[in-house]
Amino acid sequence: MSRYFCYYKVMKAAVNDTYGPPSTIQIRDIEKPVPGLSEVLVKVHFSSVNRTDMGFLRGKPWVTRLFTGVLKPKYKTVGCELSGVVAEVGAQVSRFKPGDKVFVFDDKDFGGYAEYKVIHEDKMIEKIPDKISFEQAAVALEGAHYALFYIYKIPKSKKTKIFVNGATGAIGSAGVQLLKAAGYYVEASCTTAQVQTIKNLGVDKVIDWQKQDIAKVASRCDVYFDAVGKSTFKEARKILKPGGLYMSSELGPYGQNPIWAIFNPMQKIVTKRHIKFPIPTTNKREAQIIRQHLEDGTFLPLIDKVYDLKDISKAFEYVESGQKVGNVLIKIV
Repeated sequence: MSRYFCYYKVMKAAVNDTYGPPSTIQIRDIEKPVPGLSEVLVKVHFSSVNRTDMGFLRGKPWVTRLFTGVLKPKYKTVGCELSGVVAEVGAQVSRFKPGDKVFVFDDKDFGGYAEYKVIHEDKMIEKIPDKISFEQAAVALEGAHYALFYIYKIPKSKKTKIFVNGATGAIGSAGVQLLKAAGYYVEASCTTAQVQTIKNLGVDKVIDWQKQDIAKVASRCDVYFDAVGKSTFKEARKILKPGGLYMSSELGPYGQNPIWAIFNPMQKIVTKRHIKFPIPTTNKREAQIIRQHLEDGTFLPLIDKVYDLKDISKAFEYVESGQKVGNVLIKIV
């Protein structure tokens, strides 16, 4: 151990040295990061467990390993979404000061499952609105970020009818709220147990897919947005109008969505419908937009369960079970 690796320079973190199931995660001490000139050091209060984290823990699909390490993870700890308090700032930081309550999304360098996280001030970090809790802020960016990226691809007409498949996940629950805030007519699917929850988000029509056939009861829509990646274009076409648009936040049951999108110019000649598979990119402006939605009450993330850091493996197992509604939190401090 280095002579510089002393008590006050270490922190507790959830670490996975190999790809694998949640049981591979270990809680141990790692080196505490030091902020650079334009960086902010955040003392983390809460983080989340979402599909991005699950994929990077397992190293699946394999394409993720091009970013996280082919044979083993290159990150000490994952966790891309968090809230906390600014502990230190670099000499050139102008937007934040120690004591500021902030929320962060970082799907490039991760580090959310630790007591401290460093991030450049020009990345997705914003101050938490006064009426928003640390818990709510910790799960405000990931789902809303992805939802907004897809919403940007939707035709601007307020007469556009949108169907959201899977409204109870982080992306779906954020998406329906942001779509309604933009003035769209929104229909959405969910399980029987969550019908009232989704109605409370302001959705115009909620379809219980466990009791109803979506193809028979959904309105003909202009946009079909699959927020969970479990549908197919073939299924979407049953309710999608000619000239309509199909988008999915995942590869699809057979990994077909990116391929369909590549061949969209040809397939649309036959189907008369469009397919897009945009790849989201992060930027500071999006965090500012999401903060405004939190502030004006047009978006409030759904929270399902909260786990202590020591129980993070259980949190991953729960998320992997597919039962979560909205978001799952990890309490770091």
